[in-house]
Amino acid sequence: MADMIHGLDDAALRDRVAQATALYFLDWSHPVSGMARERSGGAFGYDVEETVCTGGTGFGILAQIVAAERGWRPRRDILDRVLRIVGFLETADSFDGVFPHFLNGTTGRVLPFAKGDDGGDLVETSFLMTGLLGAAAYFTEEPSLAERIEVLFGAVNWAAHLRDDGAVMWHRHPDRPWLANALPIRGWNEALPVFILGAGSPTHPIPAASYHQSWANTPTFLNGRVYGETTLPLGPDWGGPLFMSQYPFLGVDPRGLRDAYADYGQYVRAHALVNRRHCLMNPGGWAGYGPNCWGLTASDDPVGYVAHSPTDDTGTITPTAALGSFAVAPNEAMPVLRHLHDDLGDRIWGEAGFVDAFNETQDWVAGSRLAIDQAPIVIGLENHRTGLLWRLVSTRPEVQRGLRALGFSAPYLNPIS
Repeated sequence: MADMIHGLDDAALRDRVAQATALYFLDWSHPVSGMARERSGGAFGYDVEETVCTGGTGFGILAQIVAAERGWRPRRDILDRVLRIVGFLETADSFDGVFPHFLNGTTGRVLPFAKGDDGGDLVETSFLMTGLLGAAAYFTEEPSLAERIEVLFGAVNWAAHLRDDGAVMWHRHPDRPWLANALPIRGWNEALPVFILGAGSPTHPIPAASYHQSWANTPTFLNGRVYGETTLPLGPDWGGPLFMSQYPFLGVDPRGLRDAYADYGQYVRAHALVNRRHCLMNPGGWAGYGPNCWGLTASDDPVGYVAHSPTDDTGTITPTAALGSFAVAPNEAMPVLRHLHDDLGDRIWGEAGFVDAFNETQDWVAGSRLAIDQAPIVIGLENHRTGLLWRLVSTRPEVQRGLRALGFSAPYLNPIS
């Protein structure tokens, strides 16, 4: 357990939490591949030491860029880690360039995500590519890195996941038909980067029609309902788990980003406020909930792994929920950060930041940290501080092309040259 330090001012406390949380990737990444391990404990039937995740690696690369920028580790060390990851991915299993959800961190061979699901995962690949493109923009002293990342990006056959009706499918194995329970990527969820990066692909693009006529053309896409004083533009009733508004905008800057459906800066903040409102109302009467302890999203839970949301609230608070929203709701998130660290730290704080989740009603604390939950804390705090990751990713040509192709406008969209 890391020593607790009390009495820090807000900025110093934010720095302490970000630096500690980044250790998940700096010290726990796989020693051979450099990829992010899926989790640090609480495995659900797989090898914690060897199971690495593609989406968590992408987000983890962005978190490690923060470590390099802040001088927490030598810049060259982080660059070498990214080069190792790229070298691993160049020979790892992929399916028409689309990487699976899980890989063996030593061999690079696919590990099934679920029974019969051992092909490409387009959503996790989009998260991986987001991190790689951020690294290509950041480590300009190594031109070969950007070149190799662009080759990996160009190899992703986004169009291979197109169904005949124009829907984009989440999972695919090229040697098999779609699984009977295979789902298209439709309705508002965390998968927006699939369409932005897919539309921006120079080699295998997704047509804009799939975005407008499939992704956005569902009853669960637009919301428009008012919760308290907040209108929620997108998503299911009460917005769903907070990862649905966080993951798409760890790299892509939502500020001023608009299309035919929403102002995404307004949406991301609204989702955080609606999630917080539910916790303050606390209809389940859960212990601990309040202005300094809110935030529901997918995480470990006393019963396993749960996509916590206002409509699936088990009393479990996940630190990444409020802290990952820091860049869009800093005044609401800062009391949570202080309470988690200063008041609950003896139970939930350690060498790599906060545990994945806790439930005060059941007196339960997770014995795990998850890559895809730890990274948004570091990224959210840095985007609040400087906007660094937003700036790196949003100015990449792949992102710019994709946003223009889908009809977005944003202050950072460059004119076509």
